[in-house]
Amino acid sequence: MRKKAKSEVNKPILRGAEVSRAIRNYLLDGDLAPGSRINEVQLASNLGVSRTPVRAALQALAGEGLVEYKDNRGFFVREFQLSDVLDAFEMRALAEGFAVRLAAERGISPQSELDVEKALALGRKALSAETSEQARTDYSASNEAFHRAIHDASRSRLVKDVVALCNSVPQTIFRNVMSFSMETLAHRVEQHEAIYEAIIARKPKEAEDIMRTHVLDVRRAIMRDMSRKSGA
Repeated sequence: MRKKAKSEVNKPILRGAEVSRAIRNYLLDGDLAPGSRINEVQLASNLGVSRTPVRAALQALAGEGLVEYKDNRGFFVREFQLSDVLDAFEMRALAEGFAVRLAAERGISPQSELDVEKALALGRKALSAETSEQARTDYSASNEAFHRAIHDASRSRLVKDVVALCNSVPQTIFRNVMSFSMETLAHRVEQHEAIYEAIIARKPKEAEDIMRTHVLDVRRAIMRDMSRKSGA
């Protein structure tokens, strides 16, 4: 029997759900190129598991629309057209706007207030970061935390389900926005602050309008980036 290398012995054993989550993150973060064939053997090796949980995860992800199976050829990373991305953003803007309207109408819990305020504090921290890379990292974390807290504050399962569906299009995930500037970052942080103020003031229409503008601003930025990339 081959003696296991030290790195293999110490490598954690991933469960099926963890394998699916890891591959999903690869796809959503763009680590696997759109349209490329997925090498199951290499993927299994990278994750330190056999091909069985990898294949099960890919079958599940095919059901989510993130990958495609082609007869006798295997699994491929799904390619999304610009129209798919724009449609997903339109739907996300509606869902996110609905979430803040519900939060403002129903009022938010002390825990939700705390979660939102922590996210806003991280956003303000991003504005004073020493490097643009650190600013982007801090803002990305702040943004994800802010929207997650808003979804929780809405107390709506429907909102979470619709946003999860939109997230099956990788380009709609806010951390994947390619365009970046400190001016843009500052504007988005201001929008977060304004959304929260409208929720606390119990102004549902105002909160909804700002949130929809916020999401559609990102949509426009991604549309510009994708158009430039396709024309390069």
